Amino acid sequence: MISDIGGMFSKMIGTLAVILVVSAFIGGSDILSKFVKTEARWKYAIVAGLLGGVFGIYGNISGFDVNGAVVSVRDIGPMLAGFSGGPLGGLLAGIIAGVHRLTMGGITAGACVVATCCIGLMCGFVSAKWQRYMEKPYFALLLSAVMEVFHLGVVLLMVKPFATALDIVQKIALPFIGVNALGFMMMIAIITYTEKQRMLAAEKSRLQSELEVANVIQHSLLPRLTAEYPGCASLDVGASMEAAKEVGGDFYDVFFVDPTHLAFVVGDVSGKGVPAALFMASSKITLQNCIRDIPDLAAAVATANNALCEGNEAEMFLTLWVGVLDLTGRSLTFVSAGHNPPVLLRGGEASFLKCKNGFVLGGMEGMKYKETVAQLEPGDTVLLYTDGVTEAEDNDHALFGDDRLLACLTGRSDADPGAIIAAVKQSIDAFINGNSQFDDMTMLCFKCKEDA
Repeated sequence: MISDIGGMFSKMIGTLAVILVVSAFIGGSDILSKFVKTEARWKYAIVAGLLGGVFGIYGNISGFDVNGAVVSVRDIGPMLAGFSGGPLGGLLAGIIAGVHRLTMGGITAGACVVATCCIGLMCGFVSAKWQRYMEKPYFALLLSAVMEVFHLGVVLLMVKPFATALDIVQKIALPFIGVNALGFMMMIAIITYTEKQRMLAAEKSRLQSELEVANVIQHSLLPRLTAEYPGCASLDVGASMEAAKEVGGDFYDVFFVDPTHLAFVVGDVSGKGVPAALFMASSKITLQNCIRDIPDLAAAVATANNALCEGNEAEMFLTLWVGVLDLTGRSLTFVSAGHNPPVLLRGGEASFLKCKNGFVLGGMEGMKYKETVAQLEPGDTVLLYTDGVTEAEDNDHALFGDDRLLACLTGRSDADPGAIIAAVKQSIDAFINGNSQFDDMTMLCFKCKEDA
């Protein structure tokens, strides 16, 4: 028999620690999740009741005798079952733990059965009505303390003689109330935490699935460049887009303005992720409509800029390079809005196609843009790209840069667009040496075929 308060605390806390560890394992392992998801709430209540009953039995077995009373953490099981499974779960756990306590005998056996069943039932009703309050640790602590005071009150009422009951209550009150209240509070904290983590994991999984779908949708918005499209006998075209995240703000576009003029567009939206992807989709459609409807390319870009500025509460913007190639004479008319200059490969040499850079699109209404015209020759190749190419970083935060881009393209005039894009990627991969990609990386390349 344990009679000193320190020994009681030590024994009860040891039993409580085992129950807490088991509870944490069950909650963290998601064993009961299939019962939570079921529409038949009573099934979950029964499972919670059985589990609470097992905890109650373990509390009985691990209890200790004080003047014929079995002092234990039994009540935590029914309280937990009431919290999780409502009145049905709490009552079931109380009956299981109470009946087991009755088989152990002792002067307080009958009182403990009544108290344990009532505690499980009362916690179930409280949980059903004030669930959100029970999830708060301080409320759980207060409620469990009240339940243990109730338990001791039942002992005082039912155990005879009263002097014996009072002696028992006086000896065990402090550790009995303190350890059970603290234990129930900790169990509620564990359950609440694991449930939040489970919900966060489920939400993360859902968002990841949605982002994967968004990635597929975003790529479906880009033109599929094949032998059939754009289908120009005098032109080879290739492209690549790699987002730093699941979805990004880079885009490219290739479309016919009319049967003899083909437009090439590369854009880079500020930011990354879903917001950039949404602005990218809107920008792509707006630009395509304006370029097709307005013959003057500079005016078309200016009109698109004004349209993107309207209602731009997110204050997003994009850099843009757009060129229209006359397929009959190889005359390339282009406009740049804060974008990187394309690379022209001619006769084995690589150089930048420079022009007067205008202001970014979506930044300010009323901006003016200027056209530049370049005459391409048979065998010329033009590479368009976003700043994710030149700003790729190695482990020392050095940039890939313009010079490395020109160097890896020099002498590749005979290569087709796909091979040129692959060569740039290979050079970047060798340069960054395993460093992670922090920006979207997009390339669009077209080559004027040699005259037959």
